[in-house]
Amino acid sequence: MASGKDATAGADPNHRSAASKPGRTQSARSLDTVSDVDPGDWTPRHALASGLHLVATPIGNLGDITLRALWVLRSVDRILCEDTRVTARLLARYGIDKPLDPYHDHNADRVRPAILEALRRGERLALVADAGTPLVSDPGFKLVRAALAEDLPVTAAPGPSAALTALILSGLPPDIFLFAGFLPPRSAARRRALANWTNLAATLIFFEGPSRVAAALADMADILGERSAAVARELTKRHEEIRRGGLGALAEHYRSAGAPRGEAVIVVGPPEAAPIEASDIDSRLRALLAGHSLRDAVAQLAAETGIARRVLYERALALQEGDASR
Repeated sequence: MASGKDATAGADPNHRSAASKPGRTQSARSLDTVSDVDPGDWTPRHALASGLHLVATPIGNLGDITLRALWVLRSVDRILCEDTRVTARLLARYGIDKPLDPYHDHNADRVRPAILEALRRGERLALVADAGTPLVSDPGFKLVRAALAEDLPVTAAPGPSAALTALILSGLPPDIFLFAGFLPPRSAARRRALANWTNLAATLIFFEGPSRVAAALADMADILGERSAAVARELTKRHEEIRRGGLGALAEHYRSAGAPRGEAVIVVGPPEAAPIEASDIDSRLRALLAGHSLRDAVAQLAAETGIARRVLYERALALQEGDASR
């Protein structure tokens, strides 16, 4: 389990004992025999370690809960949650009976000291969101930071994430992305926030409430430009919908169709690289060569433009030879 200061590299977050033979572990089930695991009876031989366990929960389909998440929830002393009614329904579905303590934006500052004291005593606590991964646009960051500051143990049972699910279903580049959570509700503040990312070469991911989807998309089209985008809703549910298109067309659709049901995830593609004139490349190369080595000048311009280093290197040599012959 990682701690806030000197976590041991490669430590097993489940505190398994060392393997008795190379390539084997002493847990009750191994990955090699996962097909034999009874989903209702997956229990490691070791007891759950004390500390704060961040547990991801389903974002719509209860079948997405992980075996490890169920084991952690069955093993902890208490569960911290946003809405006890929502978490109680999840626990009832899997026959788990544990004390539930509210932890949300309105009470976090007040109850955090008592939670930290419980962790100091060695209690095993789970933190869950109503849906998805804790801390991702949900309460918990200050609690985790405070626990790590005291070197109290914190670990995670990873699982569902609406942001990542929408990203991989969007059809947009997933290699570099920024998750920005919820944008401000008012248009002026929303547009100022969007202006921070106009030139960022990354796919952008936002959460948005149903009543603001059309307005948010319209502001995105105005500030970010006409980019490819996708709006994901009802993820993992029977009526899951991923609507793809340009920002302007998507804004018009939701303006005409009305607010969608439930919160949406908006995924916006990166800006398209503008074509660069050969004369502009030459001017930039000459400027860089005036203060950098050939190698460094080519590397910097390649990073700026995305043009292959080989192409820029050959062009830089030609410029140098031409300048020398004058």
